[in-house]
Amino acid sequence: MSNKNRKREEFDEFMGKEMLTQKQQAESHMRYEDTQIDERILRAVREMGYEEMTPIQEQAIPLFMTGQDMIGQAQTGTGKTAAFGIPILQKIDPDNRNLQAVILCPTRELAMQAAEELRKFSKYMHGIKVLPIYGGQDIVRQIRNLKGGAQIIVGTPGRVMDHMRRHTLKMDDVHTVVLDEADEMLNMGFREDIETILKQMPEKRQTGLFSATMPKPILELTRAYQKDAVYVRMTPEEVTIPLIKQAYYQVRRQDKEEVLCRLIDYYDPKRALIFCNTKRMVDELTEHLKARGYEAEGLHGDLSQHQRDTVMNLFRSGRAGILIATDVAARGIDVNDVEAVYNYDVPEDIEYYVHRIGRTGRAGKTGRSFTLVVGREAYKIRDIERTCHTRIKERKIPSAADITSRKASKILKEAVHVAQQQDISRATEYILEEIALGEYSAVEIAAAFMQMKLGDEIEDIKSEKFSFDRKANHRGRSRDGRSGSRGGNRDHYGKKAGQRSDRGRGRSDSRNSHYAALRVKTKKQT
Repeated sequence: MSNKNRKREEFDEFMGKEMLTQKQQAESHMRYEDTQIDERILRAVREMGYEEMTPIQEQAIPLFMTGQDMIGQAQTGTGKTAAFGIPILQKIDPDNRNLQAVILCPTRELAMQAAEELRKFSKYMHGIKVLPIYGGQDIVRQIRNLKGGAQIIVGTPGRVMDHMRRHTLKMDDVHTVVLDEADEMLNMGFREDIETILKQMPEKRQTGLFSATMPKPILELTRAYQKDAVYVRMTPEEVTIPLIKQAYYQVRRQDKEEVLCRLIDYYDPKRALIFCNTKRMVDELTEHLKARGYEAEGLHGDLSQHQRDTVMNLFRSGRAGILIATDVAARGIDVNDVEAVYNYDVPEDIEYYVHRIGRTGRAGKTGRSFTLVVGREAYKIRDIERTCHTRIKERKIPSAADITSRKASKILKEAVHVAQQQDISRATEYILEEIALGEYSAVEIAAAFMQMKLGDEIEDIKSEKFSFDRKANHRGRSRDGRSGSRGGNRDHYGKKAGQRSDRGRGRSDSRNSHYAALRVKTKKQT
């Protein structure tokens, strides 16, 4: 028996609960109208444009409506908020102004997003108030809002604890508690806060726990604070793989930035996410892409709340088509029309890869993911494939001719659009007048304009070919004791992280010198 299967059986035995698994199906999903959802919620759902439930909603909503404790394992972007939010709204008594449900989220962004979703679902349920509470917001204002009455609180553990200490949150009437993104809350060090909050909740309550992963601390929480919970699981491949085209490119370290830019130019996504492993790399790459003329913004944990809000507003509005982020910062991102995800750095954990590419291919749309691989990082791609049961295709870096052809096609489409939408008669007269005086044809003049838009010719980039010997890899894994389990991979990546960070400093110096040379070259041409 494989280590993975043995761990699965141990999990089932430990939980002692029924496991409900989602199978990939070609047939249509359950419709919201097919359940016992309140007609007022259905009206709001239809207005939001939703018709069919996502797989996690199909399993979780009917179950949660029964009052049963539940554990839901699903990735970000699968409709988890509705999975627990709709049943909660149905249980709320609008005539009772006291607190009745508490939802805990790891970040301010997630708390605000979840609260906004619940407000949309409850649009036609008069008398129900949903209030987000989180750090960084004036607590006096929050207290004033709480005094006005709020049946549902969506908050971060730290701020909920603050209000509990001030006795501005009364838990006597709470009948439902939900931990959203529970694994991330534990990673951020909120375990003691969570346990303190749960201990002060009424004993007779319904507890829901939603998490992308199920590490040991999560299991300990379920055993201590849930009763006969049913485990509903969606596997990563069922969430992310079907609608996402995945590819990786073997590149030389010094060419990573250039390759990234060419992939952006070649596929030309309207909205894209780029992931880096460190805050420093986010800052450097953001600066460099802006210098190249891309509308890019960076997002990581060192930014103030005002800066984060500004960056996200630029990204959501389309004024910045590229968002560069770390894994932790990206947990608060909820944008449905991301067309492509670029892994500038191979993620340090396989589950991060699943979270990353899950940002695209949402709401039934297709998406693309691209991963830049340097040298022995090819081994990590194989680990990801085995764990996620997917195939990540190796592709060749687009050639200089491919890039030029794409640029030319885009320029011509823009020109045709101008010709169709604007009056170009005066511009035509200018061209004809100049041709009459000179020796160039209209086609040659058009070609000259095209060349001006295309810019300098670019050179091809060589792929970094790394020989991947599966047998040698297998023997190496046996010698050092590693297995294909999630924990083993994490330990392996953790060891590599420090080395990668050291090498990052060298990359920074290399890129700075590259851009210095580029600026000198541009000035000379000007």
